[in-house]
Amino acid sequence: MTLSSSLSARPHALAAYGWDETWAAEFAPYAAAGLLPGRVVRVDRGQCDVMTEDGVIRADTAFVTPHDPLRVICTGDWAAVEATGSPRYVKAYLPRRTAFVRSTSSQRSEGQILAANVDHAIIAVSLAVELDLGRIERFLALAWESGAQPLVVLTKADLVPDPDALAYLVRDVETTAPGVQVLTVSSHTGEGTDVLAAVVSGGTSVLLGISGAGKSTLANALLGEDAMDVQATREVDGKGRHTTTTRNLLALPGGGVLIDTPGLRGVGLFDAEAGVGQVFSEIEDLAAGCRFHDCAHEAEPGCAVLAAVADGTLPERRLESYRKLLRENQRIVAKTDARLRAEIRRDWRVKSAVGRANYAAKRGGRV
Repeated sequence: MTLSSSLSARPHALAAYGWDETWAAEFAPYAAAGLLPGRVVRVDRGQCDVMTEDGVIRADTAFVTPHDPLRVICTGDWAAVEATGSPRYVKAYLPRRTAFVRSTSSQRSEGQILAANVDHAIIAVSLAVELDLGRIERFLALAWESGAQPLVVLTKADLVPDPDALAYLVRDVETTAPGVQVLTVSSHTGEGTDVLAAVVSGGTSVLLGISGAGKSTLANALLGEDAMDVQATREVDGKGRHTTTTRNLLALPGGGVLIDTPGLRGVGLFDAEAGVGQVFSEIEDLAAGCRFHDCAHEAEPGCAVLAAVADGTLPERRLESYRKLLRENQRIVAKTDARLRAEIRRDWRVKSAVGRANYAAKRGGRV
């Protein structure tokens, strides 16, 4: 079999993992060099498992381990792997269509890539505890910024037997997630799992949420088997232990692939201004009606956003959350952007001068 005929056969062998004609065209130079295409299904300790047309192979990532943490190979990447050798090495990976990135908890505030080439970002939220709308908004900002389509799944719906109470919770989340589908699911009763399976059947989905959100149980429901370990959630605070410790890519029986991730304790933004704007699209729309184009929506005259808060059209909680996420994102970006740091310092000096002038005016000119 020639190299070209072998490559034409590979989309069929890897189709269940998302391989298509576009990926094949991008891989052509690597195929000409004798490398095999494969999708990374797991990464750990400098090595990764790669699904190829010959099955899963173990490969070393030494050749694709740059200093930039956003460029390390990750689950979901399409890799170019040596056809022979022991050990085999990943020599390169194809440019990512999408990438889910969060800020690390380190003082350097580096980005950490969680999953690549994702079409749907499933945000699992447990109904066993009180809804944290701010956390949902944070997940949504990262999801929109990644380029994936977010989907909020309210798990453990069987724990809210009152249909009116459940409808109220759904409306709360829908208000928090404009333009995003919100599903209620119960892995215990099977409610909603068929709808979710249909949504994720086309493309790659990543499953996100804190520990105890029911991600592993949800993954098992979609897989139709107990592929993921599940541990009980503490009744005191609804938190669970990390039953998933690595990111794993799994083919779903109904089509599509799922990346299950460990529970995320921290969900820091990383250069996600566009994502924040998408989450709070109603505020961005209102801002177009403000008198000043650079309105900060704090005390400016003619502010359409503040007017909406005053008349009850916009919940004050939404505006506070919007401000908080924008400030956080600005701090993260400023740590790596000298120009932005200078702008923030200049803005701070101007505001300080205005504050001092106002204080002096109130004191009758006495400082």
